[in-house]
Amino acid sequence: MSATQYQQTLAHPATLAGTSLHTGASVTLTLKPAPAGHGLKFRRIDLPDQPFIEAHVSNVQKVERATTLAQGSVKVHTVEHVISALIGMGVDNAIIEMDANEPPIGDGSARPDVECIKKAGIEKQSELRGIFEIREPIHQETRDGSLITIVPDKSFRVSCTQVGPDGRMTQYYSVEVTPENYERDIAAARTFVFYEDIQPLMEKGLIKGGSLENAVVIRGDAVMSKEPLRFPEEFARHKILDIIGDLALAGRRIMGHVIAVKPGHGPNTDMARRLASEFGKMRSMVPPVIIPVGKAVLDVNEVQRILPHRYPFLMVDRIVDFIGDNKCTGVKQVTINEPYFQGHFPGHPVMPGVLQVEAMAQVASVLMLRQEEHHGKIGYFMSADKVKFRKPVFPGDTLFIEAEIVKVRRSIGSAVCRCLVNDEVVSEGEMMFALMSR
Repeated sequence: MSATQYQQTLAHPATLAGTSLHTGASVTLTLKPAPAGHGLKFRRIDLPDQPFIEAHVSNVQKVERATTLAQGSVKVHTVEHVISALIGMGVDNAIIEMDANEPPIGDGSARPDVECIKKAGIEKQSELRGIFEIREPIHQETRDGSLITIVPDKSFRVSCTQVGPDGRMTQYYSVEVTPENYERDIAAARTFVFYEDIQPLMEKGLIKGGSLENAVVIRGDAVMSKEPLRFPEEFARHKILDIIGDLALAGRRIMGHVIAVKPGHGPNTDMARRLASEFGKMRSMVPPVIIPVGKAVLDVNEVQRILPHRYPFLMVDRIVDFIGDNKCTGVKQVTINEPYFQGHFPGHPVMPGVLQVEAMAQVASVLMLRQEEHHGKIGYFMSADKVKFRKPVFPGDTLFIEAEIVKVRRSIGSAVCRCLVNDEVVSEGEMMFALMSR
């Protein structure tokens, strides 16, 4: 998944009608376009005021055989298939209108949802897509043997081992999640249930709309359905379908490899909650600031793996945002402990302008040195042009350093940079530097 991808929405409204799986009610679902940054939101048009429910893990209420979202007394059940289809097909922003509390089950897969999305069409938007890149493994296990691990990867991949009772119907499947792969390899995989689970589900008032037309029933080692299995690993593929929908509730797409064994809606949404928390922790390490979409974070250790600078000349503490491949924002905490304040100036400490220029050059260098062909090189400062210092920077200020690469020719790069404190520009300039082997 490229970090330069733009957000997408639906080009036009499109409608899907049918019967819901668990409540058995007739329902009409309409997918509608939404503005950039809107995300996925359900709307109950059968209720007064037609309330919205955001597709976010903070709204997850119940995860028994399906994922239920709720805000107050307003609920939507079995949301995972339609969310999975939207995310799998590359849609970031949409309104999902329903005149009941559960989407139509269709044939038990996400194929009807994909057909509805294709009927609506997909439209590119002007805002970049926000992606949470997994940099360290995230792991969770449950007592019943369910396991989910997410490891670093430069794409979004899901590998799943489905294990039924007593090891029955053990299947494995792995796929890189792209719109093409999702439509071809995942969307058509149907939901399934083991025969011994049917009676307990009926006693709980579930699967009222279930039949062999919208679910595969496994009895012993036999498979009961209106048609043969669509794939040899149909059950593992359907679990991947659910994982994509449930993990999307974390609130952002991820770049990483999800490895799941015996997954379910409970473990899936627990991992979504974990992802939301991990990203929140990364953002909380810097002062409150509105960070644009298309974001990624590098802490000081990762910065030092890219830049050769060290104390007392490392002028960036953290990278808080990448937009595409040519823009990023760094942060420098200016404290009275900086050694240069001893002489600049006694009784009136001010950060030297030349060090602000150095900070801009270092952040611009991160953009270049992060690219694979420049790994292990050093950025040498060549020139600074149109440099202006607009306001003094004092101890206690948080310096946000923005850099945009405007030209690259072989190992020579030029960038437009500026430093801000409290959203006001304090310095700016155009930098040129060369990248050379150490």
